Amino acid sequence: MTTLDCRGMLCPLPVIKLAQAFPALAVGDSIAVLADDPAAATDIPAWCRMREQELVSAEDGRYVVRKLS
Repeated sequence: MTTLDCRGMLCPLPVIKLAQAFPALAVGDSIAVLADDPAAATDIPAWCRMREQELVSAEDGRYVVRKLS
């Protein structure tokens, strides 16, 4: 699993970094985003919904996203 360390980055950078890394993933692959910006708790799930990707988990500043398409 790929891990993006976005700790210390403010909104919207964690979501931008996720979007930039996403095309390199194969369908079915997961990526973990480490983010300590409180806005990430809203932004990353919203990005997953808009892009129709799966938010596998969101705990303690670690968001796991699975590429569905």
